[in-house]
Amino acid sequence: MKLLFKAALRNRRHLLLTLFTFASLLALTVATQCEMCSIGLMANAGNLLQGKESANPLSQIFSHFLPRIDLASNLHWFIVLLIFVALFKAIALFTSRYLTQLLAIRVTRDLRQQYFEHIQSLPLSFYQEQNLGSLSARTVSDAGQIASSLNSCLTNYLQTPFQVIMTLSACFYLSWRLSMIIFLGLPLIIFPVLFVTRRVKSITRLLQKNQETFSSVLLDFLAGIQTVKIFAMEAFSLRKYKEHNDRMARLESKSAKYGLLTRPLLHLVATSCLAIVILFGIYGLKMTIGELLMFSGFLHMFYEPVKKFAEENNNIQRGVVAAERMFEVLELKPKIHDCEGAALLSDFHNEIEFDRVWFRYQEEWVLQDLSFSVKKGEVVALVGATGAGKSTLVQLLPRLYEVERGEIRIDGVPIQSFTQKSLRDRIAFVPQRPFLFFDTVGENIAFGRDFSQEEIEEAAKRAHAHEFVSLLQNGYDTQLAEMGKSLSGGEQQRIAIARALVKKAPILILDEATSSLDAISESYIKRALHELQGQVTQILIAHRLSTIEHADRIIFLEKGRKLAEGPLSTLLQICPPFRLMWETYTSTSITQMG
Repeated sequence: MKLLFKAALRNRRHLLLTLFTFASLLALTVATQCEMCSIGLMANAGNLLQGKESANPLSQIFSHFLPRIDLASNLHWFIVLLIFVALFKAIALFTSRYLTQLLAIRVTRDLRQQYFEHIQSLPLSFYQEQNLGSLSARTVSDAGQIASSLNSCLTNYLQTPFQVIMTLSACFYLSWRLSMIIFLGLPLIIFPVLFVTRRVKSITRLLQKNQETFSSVLLDFLAGIQTVKIFAMEAFSLRKYKEHNDRMARLESKSAKYGLLTRPLLHLVATSCLAIVILFGIYGLKMTIGELLMFSGFLHMFYEPVKKFAEENNNIQRGVVAAERMFEVLELKPKIHDCEGAALLSDFHNEIEFDRVWFRYQEEWVLQDLSFSVKKGEVVALVGATGAGKSTLVQLLPRLYEVERGEIRIDGVPIQSFTQKSLRDRIAFVPQRPFLFFDTVGENIAFGRDFSQEEIEEAAKRAHAHEFVSLLQNGYDTQLAEMGKSLSGGEQQRIAIARALVKKAPILILDEATSSLDAISESYIKRALHELQGQVTQILIAHRLSTIEHADRIIFLEKGRKLAEGPLSTLLQICPPFRLMWETYTSTSITQMG
């Protein structure tokens, strides 16, 4: 439960709202007791006006006031009292419910915001260990469950104790002997609550874990719908989906069973105690109907929050599990962070150095003792078989991953000495799989930066994207579909290249950036990149070797090690694996042209 309050009070502004919410809940309790007192007043008024004595303490209190009021001619006092009590309870009821809802909304909003901000600070290795279904579920459903459970906590652990103590005090004041019957039912209430709480918590843990898997299966199916259809595997996908769906239904059934079991049991206990109270009050203590009515009302006020406690406790346990899952991520410390006194990288003047760089994923070394340099304005190509470590290498430069051993320097200064933001601001990156978000073409090129329309169009022209963008219905204001699905793969890649070019960063990294382009578009991109030669430092990764023909230097990698380095002509002479790759590529190209 401590985690729930920790989650809610991560934003200190919620503390004041929590206090107001608690105050409104206490006011609601007082209003309900005033309602019971007004009922007791009406029930006892007749007896007192007729001069009948009663040993009931409340009747003795009323006897000091009621004789002074002529009810026959001042009936309006009763009406005013009832209206006042009803109005007080109505205001307290609305205020308490509105404030609890408002608190839940704000807690959910801030948790979602804090969670998203935090996961953005985590390295790429975190995303490789997680799945999208899990991260999505924790962002949306877990934050909402925590807020809902917080409201239950306010009711169960703040309002309920206050209401129970106040009501129990009133019951003892009215009749201590009748009040002793209450304690007979307490063990019958406590044991079911404890049993159900343990079961609900364990089932909720399983349920939320399966919800993550279920979400992942659904996302996989939606993302791979083309593959499913082209292989005619709808039956397989349906069977896989049904297995997870049935498992979810079984867990939800168990959760519903234990969640709904407690109230009937507690209702049985409370009703039995009420029957004993009435029988003992009438035949044992000779109490009047009015006195019993009031005592029964207070007894109901005592048992009702206790019965609700079990139901709310189930909700609390779901929130505890949700908070545990969310804090698993929120308490992860970013492995990559700015060191104290990190400087701003204002510009790039001389060279980038990779000095004896080592890197591994888990236990497998991907890069081993790798050293080379890239001078300003040079075009350096990284070539090698799939899995040679090319993409990993270029991701180390902007510190998407951290070097295990060795050092990467810019102008002689280790990249860890610069702030991450200033370092990445000096690098433009075109990934193999371009990411386009749900916005206009122009906004996708600008990517949150304040570029003019002229700059956006100029970058699009250089990326050979302006031709097809100008043919769209609304040009650069055309809204793209999710993940850019309304564009072809080549068009998406050209938008991504335009995004990199408009940034005008001194370092440009292209990771298989022309893999989805046709031969004509590729020639335009090659021309654009050739025009940048000498102005922008380019690091190219390419399997299509035509894109590296004009590179100043080529570095051939094999299993994370550098085998050879030099111009194209040099590598063809000194590096047999590269020569074989080049000859295979050229013979394939000639065959395709023939």
